[in-house]
Amino acid sequence: MIDLRSDTVTKPSEKMRRAMAEAEVGDDVYGEDPTVNLLEAKAAEVFRREAAIFMPTGTMGNVTAIRLHTQHGQEVICEARSHVLDWEMGMIAAFAGCQVRTVAAERGILTWAHIAPVIAPSIYYRAQTGLICVENTHNMAGGTVTPVVVFEEIWAEAKKAELPVHLDGARVFNAAVALNLSVAELTRGFDTVMFCLSKGLGAPVGSMLVGSKELIAKARSVRKALGGGMRQAGVLAAAGLIALEEGPGRLAHDHVNARILAEAVAESGLVEIDLEAVQTNIVIFKLIAGDAAAYVERLKTRGVLASAIGPDAVRFVTHLDVDRSVCERAAEIAVEELER
Repeated sequence: MIDLRSDTVTKPSEKMRRAMAEAEVGDDVYGEDPTVNLLEAKAAEVFRREAAIFMPTGTMGNVTAIRLHTQHGQEVICEARSHVLDWEMGMIAAFAGCQVRTVAAERGILTWAHIAPVIAPSIYYRAQTGLICVENTHNMAGGTVTPVVVFEEIWAEAKKAELPVHLDGARVFNAAVALNLSVAELTRGFDTVMFCLSKGLGAPVGSMLVGSKELIAKARSVRKALGGGMRQAGVLAAAGLIALEEGPGRLAHDHVNARILAEAVAESGLVEIDLEAVQTNIVIFKLIAGDAAAYVERLKTRGVLASAIGPDAVRFVTHLDVDRSVCERAAEIAVEELER
């Protein structure tokens, strides 16, 4: 099967498996797992931050950050198709005790012009804005990338408004590659950043939250409350270290492969697709006529796995386990099934 459902489906490499088997471990709740400690130090170094914490999942990393920055009864501003809103089980409300103030933005790129009008006025009978949450790359907008100049305005204006800013950077390394920037430069103004080791970077498990020493110290308590106090977690962190060191350097190949898929379905004339929005490893298109679920099922019978993300919308995601030749074959099948 050619699995294009997500970049979370990758299998650990032999090098990762060996590292996991041989990892030096200890009890991480006591802060005694040397491999976890090394991963956290490495992540902090890469993002030029004071500290980092290893999280089992990106959802836990995001809700931990939201809890750190807000008080119950406040609002979190985010884009209308954000992962924190649609795919994280309502934890902004259930755990952080906040409600969401959404803004629809073209290609998912949230700007200060979108944010400023929805910041709550300072009156006692309105829920107050507690946090701005941005996503880069933006999953449901098709892996689109927010340029750093857009962030620079958000950082500057949010500081004036005394509002913290969190980045859901699950695929921020993809964004950095697309913009030819380091992740440290691209994220330098955020109070906290969450990124996934288990998406494009290829680790089997795990995400990281980076920030100040003070915030990350508090994050340890929040992680524990969520059930994220792992013990000999070095067996997972060992794979994360390899992902962090080796994964970013090959992401450009995924972007090229996504373009192959996008251009093939676009040339069929049977879909609606914004080719300019295909900037990283995600391809989203709408069927002009047809049922996305039925189309995805037909692809499956031909050996291609994809995701139906709406009645007429389909998503492909490229990753390290599908090379160019495999993606070219998937593109052929995708077009053939569109033409049926």
